[in-house]
Amino acid sequence: MSTALDELFVKVRSENRAALIAYIPAGFPSKSGCARAIAVLVDAGVDAIEIGFPYSDPIMDGPTIQEAAEIAIKAGTTAADVLSALKTASDAGVAAVVMTYWNPVEKYGVDEFAQAIAVHGGSGVITPDLTIEESGRWLAATSAHAINPIYVVAPSTSDARLAQVAAKTGGFVYAASVMGVTGARATVSVDAAALVNRVRAVTSLPICVGLGVSTREQAKSVAAYADGVIVGSAFIKILLSNESEEIAMNALSFLAKELAAGVREGR
Repeated sequence: MSTALDELFVKVRSENRAALIAYIPAGFPSKSGCARAIAVLVDAGVDAIEIGFPYSDPIMDGPTIQEAAEIAIKAGTTAADVLSALKTASDAGVAAVVMTYWNPVEKYGVDEFAQAIAVHGGSGVITPDLTIEESGRWLAATSAHAINPIYVVAPSTSDARLAQVAAKTGGFVYAASVMGVTGARATVSVDAAALVNRVRAVTSLPICVGLGVSTREQAKSVAAYADGVIVGSAFIKILLSNESEEIAMNALSFLAKELAAGVREGR
């Protein structure tokens, strides 16, 4: 199985750099605004897009992403809109994945959801609250439809557990750089580098670091040791804080270009 995501990591490794992955919830800041933001991010040099499935009880997400998800839910964002945003990203020529809590997948139908991801050009799905012990049906579905099941590990994950999780993961291992919820931070935790080293000891899969990156310098420092840098809250803050969509999109483009430069300076 080779998805656009797998091909992306072959490409960035050949260029001796990390990938820049941008997170945006479907339906945010609006359905049309989401499509426009995806186009702006891709144009500014983002390598992959992670589409968030807005969820009413997001245990892993901080206040910024929660606020964005609430806006999307109130606007009536559905699974169809998530898939539409996924296709928008994929059609723009970048690797695209969905990040979702397990409940919406169960509700949609496990096999049906995996199939829909593949049909809409998606490379995989990040499932932050799904344990590998409860993944039987999901792993069968992702295998049947040739998409990557992407699992999340944290600094608290034991070495034995890291090996077990990595063995079930496809595409990349998502390394949450800090304990706790998502959000842009002044500094990226020192735990991140240690966690990446521990994951490297048990798998040859690419490892992407998420949670906290918001500046070019931070992107550069994470790109020195990770295969991918995931940025969400920093982009969402821009879309939340600018009343004019025009100003927001210009600011989004500026930050994405800065971060794209950062990941290229890391090594």
